[in-house]
Amino acid sequence: MIRLLSALLPLLLTACSSPASETRLPGAPTGPPAIPVESAGPSASLVAATLLETFETAGKGSYAAADETLGSGSWRLTEALIGSSDQDHKNGAHAARLRAGGRLTMNFDAPAGVQRIRISSAAYGQDAASTWELWGSQDQGRNYRRIGAAVRTQGPRLAVATFEGGSARGLRLEIRKTDTGPGRLNLDDVTLETAAGTAVAGSAPDFPAQTPLPSPSPRTAGVPAGSQQDANLALGNPSGATASLSTPNNYLLTRPQYAVGYNARRGTPTWVSWHLSAAWLGAAPRQDDFRPDPALPRQFYQVTPRSYSGSGFDRGHNCPSADRSLTLDDNSATFLMTNMIPQAGANNQRTWGNLEEWARAQVRRGQEIYVIMGSYGQGGTGTAGFKTTLDEGRVTVPARIWKVLVVLPEGPDDLRRIAAGQARLIAIDTPNDQQVSPDWSRYRVSLDALEAATGLDLLSALPPAVQDKLEAQVDTGPVR
Repeated sequence: MIRLLSALLPLLLTACSSPASETRLPGAPTGPPAIPVESAGPSASLVAATLLETFETAGKGSYAAADETLGSGSWRLTEALIGSSDQDHKNGAHAARLRAGGRLTMNFDAPAGVQRIRISSAAYGQDAASTWELWGSQDQGRNYRRIGAAVRTQGPRLAVATFEGGSARGLRLEIRKTDTGPGRLNLDDVTLETAAGTAVAGSAPDFPAQTPLPSPSPRTAGVPAGSQQDANLALGNPSGATASLSTPNNYLLTRPQYAVGYNARRGTPTWVSWHLSAAWLGAAPRQDDFRPDPALPRQFYQVTPRSYSGSGFDRGHNCPSADRSLTLDDNSATFLMTNMIPQAGANNQRTWGNLEEWARAQVRRGQEIYVIMGSYGQGGTGTAGFKTTLDEGRVTVPARIWKVLVVLPEGPDDLRRIAAGQARLIAIDTPNDQQVSPDWSRYRVSLDALEAATGLDLLSALPPAVQDKLEAQVDTGPVR
């Protein structure tokens, strides 16, 4: 096991301890890297402990977001209530009940030393299965990281999910229902244990801010010989986005499959950047699990699939589903709403679809491609006519949609080869309407023109003199 931070032990989901009504979803790509991991080892002596939270002392009867004083301390319940009906599956008289978008958030910190977390879950009544995740914060709720794997819960019998490892710092938990289906979820009996088996009581210790975690290494399992999954931000961060609440309209989201510069005011990404090679392509089927992005800070409005309903616009991928087909998790990650824009159907299905197929054909011929895609302006025309926004103004319809492809033969030292002129640079800028031509090559422009229109720095990782030379060119190469 690789040591990512010497000061922090792991919190890992233990698959073997769960009843049959619960399914593990290892490595689900639903947010930033999980809290870094290193095995707690066999020396940790763990025994049964008193429950931290049983939900027996509260009576919140509505789904409206509110703080609730429970036995362990104050919790924030969002799209969640305390259920006591015969349809609530519980130990005792009460359990938490969550619907789509539901969250249970500690407003306090458990002190350092947590070694094991147990949470019981079941489907409410006879409802469909639900997916939920455990997230943790080590900076008093400012930033959260996913702990372990997502959990798929079905059936009326409470199943215990066990997260093992440890946190050397104070820990604040948030439980998130991450699917958008109609099924409701019961949660009960949240237990936190120390290495000695002592139940952890709530407190608010003073501990240093969380150290930024390194990006995950390129994954090589199942990768064809000579092909690698290179860094999605190898060409640079086009807008200088940061994962800071002070920059909601330039917020950085990174996951193994792609990186996003997100604009919370527009409800869409400004840009999405990813690497495409044979190492990313496989036989995983399209998941079609459009859903909100649980990695977004709670202060941001959560765009959902319903935000696009009846609009006349497609939920248009930036990083395409078919560019991430090596694993189910990779493909599923492309259906997060932070990867979507309102895109005219003709643009999405014909023009952009043709360009995406062309790019994957180049990869099958031994090329690798760095891709950056984005949109700008306001107002597009879909099948229901011209619109400037969706979802009561919360989602901006872009006027223009663009993409940059840097195509080069598979090989090492990509930036050096690009700077040496060994790559083909293609920049496309199209209108977001139904009259757009299916021939994407008609919309080729220079990177200079795109930067002037968007205000972005699209090849910032390259030396300025190299950028000046490459970005002035308009591609005229073959497209058949």
